This record gives sequence, C-alpha cells and structure tokens, in this order.
Amino acid sequence: MFVQLKTGYDTDRGPSWIGWVDFSKSWKTAYFQGRTLRRATGLGLFDANFYDVETDEAFWISGPKRDRSDTRYGPEGPTVEDDAADAYRAFLQGAPLPGREDG
Repeated sequence: MFVQLKTGYDTDRGPSWIGWVDFSKSWKTAYFQGRTLRRATGLGLFDANFYDVETDEAFWISGPKRDRSDTRYGPEGPTVEDDAADAYRAFLQGAPLPGREDG
C-alpha cells in the first residue's frame, strides 16, 4: 500500500512509504509500522482517510500506482520498505497487487 503522513506537511509534502498494511475485517482500522490507524470518516480531515489513535496524526492510505504518481507534490517518491520491495517491483512490471500472506 501507499501510505503518506499528512500532519505537519503542507499540501501532500509529507514522507511516504510503500509497504504492507494490515486491515481489520471491517476495514475501519489499519496497522502500519507499529501504528494503529483508524478510518477518519466524519472528522473533517479533507486530505486524509486515517488517523493515528495515539498521536492523532493524519495519514492517506491507498493502493500504489503503476505510474508512480502516488506522491502528488512531495520532493521525492515514497520509501519502499525492504519486505515489500519484491512485490512492489513485480506490481510495477504488471503483476496484480498481492495479498499479504500470514504465516
């Protein structure tokens, strides 16, 4: 998934990552890099769709784009996490997005 920190950065300029995100069955909670992120529906966060339950930082989570246009205004592209690098490279070459295998 593509994940971008929105809080503290002007107009989509926050750091971003390509990495594995786990979701609850209801898709209302996401887990990324040890953070618990809740869906931000009805909170008025116009440029975010999740927030960190401990820090209230806002995040955008979406599927990655093959044309690498995920970060709209950021100075550089997302950091690709090591454990997602092979799957991301395959995706960029046309493979479908993989599901994360647990165990």
